[in-house]
Amino acid sequence: MFQCFFCQRAQQSCSSSRASPELSQECPAEMVKMTRSKTFQAYLPNCHRTYSCVHCRAHLANHDELISKSFQGSQGRAYLFNSVVNVGCGPAEERVLLTGLHAVADIYCENCKTTLGWKYEHAFESSQKYKEGKFIIELAHMIKDNGWE
Repeated sequence: MFQCFFCQRAQQSCSSSRASPELSQECPAEMVKMTRSKTFQAYLPNCHRTYSCVHCRAHLANHDELISKSFQGSQGRAYLFNSVVNVGCGPAEERVLLTGLHAVADIYCENCKTTLGWKYEHAFESSQKYKEGKFIIELAHMIKDNGWE
């Protein structure tokens, strides 16, 4: 069975200190090829199902990083991801959301600057702490790419 370079790297220990300078040192991001010569900052491997920006097709997340499809954004349904790429983050602010008070920061596509959703910086209720450091992307701003037959 053949696997892409990134799949093989992900199967190795996440604590390996011999990571290539082209790759991030953290485990989830090892699936991402970092480049300065291309349009986007990061490209996810073609052999994985991915989500992309609907406006410019920049890669946003690997399907393996999807935590939940049961979220509500300001413009409809949204997905919760463990990690994302090609995304910038604005300043954090406190907002009262459906599940209570949270400190969140809007996230936007680094390529086309469209606001995609938000990042949970802090949850004030103990039952919501699992969201801290996670990302919401609204379905209205992303499409499925690579292998979604």
